[in-house]
Amino acid sequence: MLYDVSDKKKYLKEKLSAKRYAHSVNVAAECRKLAQKYGEDPDKAYFAGLLHDICKELPDDEQKELVISSGFTYCREELETKSLWHAVAGAGFVKKEFGIEDIDILNAIRFHTVGRAGMSRLEEIVYLGDLISAERDYKDVDRMRKLAYSSLNEAMLEAFAFSIRSVVKKGGLVPICTAEGYNFYTRLQKK
Repeated sequence: MLYDVSDKKKYLKEKLSAKRYAHSVNVAAECRKLAQKYGEDPDKAYFAGLLHDICKELPDDEQKELVISSGFTYCREELETKSLWHAVAGAGFVKKEFGIEDIDILNAIRFHTVGRAGMSRLEEIVYLGDLISAERDYKDVDRMRKLAYSSLNEAMLEAFAFSIRSVVKKGGLVPICTAEGYNFYTRLQKK
């Protein structure tokens, strides 16, 4: 499959703010680099990274409707957390509107915010690419960037821990798949 991004970039440029578009391009570039490092298809990783936030700036009611009609499973905690809707909505949207059938790309978009146990290499790359993209500037981002390029499993464990700490600090709900993902990578590290 060829991953033609020119029309997708045009679509994103029209639908997203300049800041969100820049983020999407940065994530795509990071995903390409991570894919080269970890033996995944760089073009496929770029493509998935580019589209990961495609529904992020849609009105809440449209996002929620896309979540419900997406055909993807989601948990109660996700449905009760508006900031997570865009991932499920995005996976459903690119499947329906762009005819993307590659389940690995769809899952990479769907799980880029919450993660899960047993993620594919592409899913891991998009999850991390989103967390360490060029414009990110949170406190430990440089440490996270180094970790992402030294050990994928360690980076995933740290990313899950970071995500859970952030959610708990804000008084949010932790989706079941996020807790399962944390446990999965914790067990991998113990082996």
